Amino acid sequence: MEFALLGWPDDEHPLRLDYREFAYAGKFVMTSTGKAVVGDDGVVAAAAFDDDRTDSDTLCIRYITVRRDRQGEGLGPRLLRFVRERARERGYERVTIAANNPYSYEASYRAGFCFTGEEAGIAELTLEWPGDRSTERYQSGLSVFSERDLSADEGAFLAAKLDSEPPAVVDPPG
Repeated sequence: MEFALLGWPDDEHPLRLDYREFAYAGKFVMTSTGKAVVGDDGVVAAAAFDDDRTDSDTLCIRYITVRRDRQGEGLGPRLLRFVRERARERGYERVTIAANNPYSYEASYRAGFCFTGEEAGIAELTLEWPGDRSTERYQSGLSVFSERDLSADEGAFLAAKLDSEPPAVVDPPG
């Protein structure tokens, strides 16, 4: 599995993904975001990111998607960790991402992100790196999801995580 940074926001790099295989596929055609991908024989996961509009020391991961047939393999957290490490090397002091469901929240935690205690956008929880990885902070984000209308699978996933410690951070790719 190969992880690659295709470019930073100023590099104007579009990425075409099949909308039948990837959620948010249309968001990756934009040239105003940086892109990173995971691939073996073609792209299996992708991330799009740009500078925070109010803090030049912060990189915002806007979208992450994993091909439907490869979900559940840990590619999302590993790609997030990859982007986070490239951002740190580039001089960013902080990286953020917003999660709108328990799965993306957990994946972000596995990449080393932490709930800030803030919500953004439409029902999105803001996570950051570096941050407070305490059990209390982790559980406070999960409790926000527990108050929402979730699918049966999301509800079962969330129920299994309540009263647990934050997940371990995945090893960096490569």
